[in-house]
Amino acid sequence: VQLVESGGGLVQTGASLKLTCTASDFDLEDGAIGWFRQAPGKEREVVACMSGADTRIFMQLIEDSVKGRFSVSADFAKNTAFLHLKNLRSEDSGVYYCAVEDRRIGNCDLRRSSYDIWGQGTQVTVSP
Repeated sequence: VQLVESGGGLVQTGASLKLTCTASDFDLEDGAIGWFRQAPGKEREVVACMSGADTRIFMQLIEDSVKGRFSVSADFAKNTAFLHLKNLRSEDSGVYYCAVEDRRIGNCDLRRSSYDIWGQGTQVTVSP
């Protein structure tokens, strides 16, 4: 099982990015998808989670600190999930990870400990 994130980069304050998480040997419809980030010297923190199948999203949660600026979506036909980042701030900088909680269908939660499959991360740097 492998998760690969992409889409990070160096952007200016106020910019937008779309992060992609592509799964191999695992069907994203068979688990909950979480997005996390980690800034240097800080703990990894949750950003959002979602659960869905086909063209439907059963549940999505967005952490309060990024609500209104970040959103999630997925193309389950391509086994890919997305994290949409808007109006980026310097404090949004960090490595962004996607993760999956296997066999959790229909809902998701924002607890890091729930997730058992992780990607390698993609760096997002927001310059002032």
